Amino acid sequence: MAGLVVCTLAWAGNALVARASAGMLPPVGLSFWRWFTALCLVLPFTARGLWRYREVLLAHWKQIVVLAAASITSYNTLLYLAAQSTTAINITLVNTGLPVSAFIWTLILLHQLPTRATLLGTLLSFIGLLVILTTGDPSRLLALEFNTGDLIMVIAVLTWGLYSVLLRRWPMPLPGLIQLAAMLLCGVPLLLPFYLWEYSQLGGMPLTWHAAGAIAYTAVIASLVAYLAWNNGVKVLGPATASLFSYLMPVFAALLGVALLGESLHWYHVVGGALTFLGLVLATWEGRRS
Repeated sequence: MAGLVVCTLAWAGNALVARASAGMLPPVGLSFWRWFTALCLVLPFTARGLWRYREVLLAHWKQIVVLAAASITSYNTLLYLAAQSTTAINITLVNTGLPVSAFIWTLILLHQLPTRATLLGTLLSFIGLLVILTTGDPSRLLALEFNTGDLIMVIAVLTWGLYSVLLRRWPMPLPGLIQLAAMLLCGVPLLLPFYLWEYSQLGGMPLTWHAAGAIAYTAVIASLVAYLAWNNGVKVLGPATASLFSYLMPVFAALLGVALLGESLHWYHVVGGALTFLGLVLATWEGRRS
């Protein structure tokens, strides 16, 4: 559970980076250099392990390619693309569809129904989320508008839900870091053609401190640290329960905004955050007792 909290905090920071980089950094370029940097960082520590587990990797290469395409190649690239044409609140709102996406894919692929505690915890967390998104005023929901970026985020959420469920359906006898390295080795080449096309249209990444900082954060914290934590959380709690932690993203985004951007902390942040945490505790209580 603690690992999923860390993961969600890292991805809340990733969402802030995406919003801050919109219009300044090419979205596919940011995704490509993020994952290429992560691959360069992890490969020296995993090369021997990749060779040691080569028979397992060859036996599961099709599954690894699909997992890499859904996560490394697709999800964050789509998120960065969505950030070019939609608002921060819409990205956060659409991203809360992850539990629904995971429930649907879990039902289709794993034939499992969520428990009553999970459903009740999901409802409580969602209410807490709405308190934050509407700043305590339910009428603000009627003022939300959706555009192309929001549709891209819907596709991203469906992709990530599929990845999370397949991760549970296809367990592999591999250490977490070795599996991540194998996914990077597949996902980065799959992303390269899209980056080359964007490069021909928009040019490459600018050589600025902003670009370097965005790549460094997303490669180390939002990629290596967060993915290892998420993959382990899915194995322990299952994709449906793990996906509920996405409700923490707007909570952490608000707190990061207070800490880093000097924004004000309001009552609805406190109330919404408390309801979200209580819902997560309730949803994961049965799994932690068993």
